[in-house]
Amino acid sequence: MGNHVLKPVETWLKLSVFPPIGAAIIRGLGRSMRIESQGQEHVDALYRDGRNIILAFWHAQQLMIPVGYRGPGAHVLISQHQDGEIIARIIAKFGHHAVRGSSTRGGTAALRELIRLGRSGRDVVVTPDGPKGPAQVAKMGVIQLARASRLPIVPLAFGCSKKNTLQAGIGSWSRIPGHAASSSGGRRFGCRMTGMRHSWKPNAWSWKRC
Repeated sequence: MGNHVLKPVETWLKLSVFPPIGAAIIRGLGRSMRIESQGQEHVDALYRDGRNIILAFWHAQQLMIPVGYRGPGAHVLISQHQDGEIIARIIAKFGHHAVRGSSTRGGTAALRELIRLGRSGRDVVVTPDGPKGPAQVAKMGVIQLARASRLPIVPLAFGCSKKNTLQAGIGSWSRIPGHAASSSGGRRFGCRMTGMRHSWKPNAWSWKRC
């Protein structure tokens, strides 16, 4: 009896209370950091040419992606699990849309939808290593998506540190309150690519917080 009562309450908390709180936390973290972006000019050049992108980042770095992405709005591949619904509702707070599916359920239909969206002039977002891993090993899905949609893959990376290190090797605390953060990128992707390095497009952008 108790479980039957608690289950709807738990579901309501997850789907109605957690998403706005999660979005507020992400925004708060973003405001608490000094953000430095490197490589954004490559993405800006694509946008100026009227092109859209496939934004790709490792699954473990998805928390701060809404802060780093500065495009016109994206369609994000998210699993059909209930936890995926929470994520979908959080990204909706940032003006993004979810395409539901994964390698274990609904993946084929989701890939078709991402291809359709990419061809119609939308940015699409994927995690090439997926929730089941192996971590930081890109699967073929993102390559198939790029080939079918004719969009460039833009890797995005995130890193964060409390202190800055001077070139002389002497550690010092940042004089700016809060955590220091930087974004980096360009034609080389800063994260480790395993097995499929040759499959990424050359004009890639990545960002990190450090």
